[in-house]
Amino acid sequence: MPKLNGVLETALYVEDMARARAFFEGALGLIPFTADHRFTAYDAGAGTVLLLFLRGETLETVMLPDEMGTIPPHDGQGRIHMAFAIATRELESWEAQLEDHGITIEGRTHWPRGGESVYFRDPDGHLLELATPGVWPNY
Repeated sequence: MPKLNGVLETALYVEDMARARAFFEGALGLIPFTADHRFTAYDAGAGTVLLLFLRGETLETVMLPDEMGTIPPHDGQGRIHMAFAIATRELESWEAQLEDHGITIEGRTHWPRGGESVYFRDPDGHLLELATPGVWPNY
């Protein structure tokens, strides 16, 4: 069996790209790699990329320039869950960062392996998590 090396990209679909960018760049400090009217790509740490797509703007095949190829259509609906990995020593600072931006922490979990998670929502209602090591056997 060939080996998977990890999840490279995670995608969220948003209703308002400017609002979503203000949240992810302001509250979470993400810096875009690239952006246009229909998507924004962020460095999400450890070789991962967070993609924001404007809902409904990826329903047609995208033809890339210079015969680079195509990207098939995709889209998503509903509130999605994703987690960002953080260092244990950064948890308190992250909680303060969220509070400074008026973001409500909806839940907290103390995992049996010693990890901790805090849960909050982005402007589109997606459930975001900040998770310290000890949540999973491999993290």
